[in-house]
Amino acid sequence: MATLLFRKSRTLLLAHNNHQHLQNKLALLVRTRSRSSPFVNYCSNSRILPSSSHPFLPSSSRYESTEAQPQLEDLQHQVTHHDDQMIDFPGGKVGFTSEMSFISDTSHIRVPCYRVLDDDGELVNHTNHVQVSKELAVRMHSEMVTLQTMDSIFYELQRQGRISFYLTTSGEEAVNIASAAALSSHDVILPQYREPGVLLWRGFTLQQFAHQCFGNTNDLGKGRQMPIHYGSNKHNYFTVSSPIATQLPQAVGAAYSLKMDGKSACAVTFCGDGSTSEGDFHAALNFAAVMEAPVVFICRNNGWAISTPVEEQFRSDGIVVKGQAYGIWSIRVDGNDALAVYSAVHTAREIAIKEQRPVLIEALTYRVGHHSTSDDSTKYRSTGEIEYWKMERNPVNRFKRWVEKNGWSSEKDELELRSSVRKQLMHAIQVAEKAQKPPLEDMFTDVYDQLSSNLEEQERELRQTIEKHPKDYLSDVPL
Repeated sequence: MATLLFRKSRTLLLAHNNHQHLQNKLALLVRTRSRSSPFVNYCSNSRILPSSSHPFLPSSSRYESTEAQPQLEDLQHQVTHHDDQMIDFPGGKVGFTSEMSFISDTSHIRVPCYRVLDDDGELVNHTNHVQVSKELAVRMHSEMVTLQTMDSIFYELQRQGRISFYLTTSGEEAVNIASAAALSSHDVILPQYREPGVLLWRGFTLQQFAHQCFGNTNDLGKGRQMPIHYGSNKHNYFTVSSPIATQLPQAVGAAYSLKMDGKSACAVTFCGDGSTSEGDFHAALNFAAVMEAPVVFICRNNGWAISTPVEEQFRSDGIVVKGQAYGIWSIRVDGNDALAVYSAVHTAREIAIKEQRPVLIEALTYRVGHHSTSDDSTKYRSTGEIEYWKMERNPVNRFKRWVEKNGWSSEKDELELRSSVRKQLMHAIQVAEKAQKPPLEDMFTDVYDQLSSNLEEQERELRQTIEKHPKDYLSDVPL
């Protein structure tokens, strides 16, 4: 199965027509794990979960632990350390004990969450984060505001019946923009569906977003996808796929392809907390660990998988501990803290490329908006809860405070920015709405070099049906 997934992902990557040449290959960093890990240096305010905590792995193992879990430490004193009392089992020596003890289901102390900015936009004490320049910070804030404005307008368009579907990133703007800012344009993105900010950061224009949502002839997908299912070869952003978690094992295959080709780049894939209940999530993590693929998994734990709260979805301490179980370095970050997200993703990328290993990031955030325009979240959560996260823990406002305290922007600058973005969007919508729809034949092309007989038959039947019932079909679609 893993081989098939790799082959599929490699084929997808090689078919990436406009895929730019990546930077020269960095020499693989061959060393045992030590406390000088980049994660420990940059994220000293948070606990890093090592990929293994067993004391009897060979010293040359790339998964040698730097810090063991407390619950396992309680068992280690029971282990006999004499060589004749160990079994040399595949993966390393395992000690024996005469005491029957079970590892508990979860630790009583939850894994802490790495943060750089407090809720007021102030740097927390003793933080050691990746520094962000004025230019980068101002752009991050600008793109978060743009994303927020775009979501608001397109959501209203759907409510007016002008587009068929939409979902917002409200409350998750920091995960979108800060992660994108920390990556290289050469890194390959395999999104879920709530990461348009990554594409926005990479240069996808507001006009292109509008074309896709209206599904016209200027849409790169030729109107074949639902709104918000963006994709762009030019921007190394694979097309959004609705089925949950399918992008995760594909990302591992893409990452392994980059590794085989000696590229100085990694694959980055996003998912929500609901995706961790899919088998593809677990297959992907195990696949990545075993193949030592340079892939960064970013899980947006926003509290809700549509209407299912996390406490009804898993018993573990969130998602971060799942990485450790599969032998992957993992970290939990405050997903509403743009600086924390930027630092964690920047560091994870370095680890993935220099050390050729996967990394899992759990970003604690909150989905302020409804799951989509097909959902009414007030049916399963209180308006008070929504308002608290919208007002008190707003990621855009928090980052804005920090930028303004540095004297890099002002309230006036933001008001002018919002006005400018709104004007650009309204113009883009007018253009996209007037553009011609793709011809009917585009429904069947671009899959096979020559149209197969069954597709030819389907097209004939569709045209015959339209002729019989012309009023049931859109008149602006060229036949």
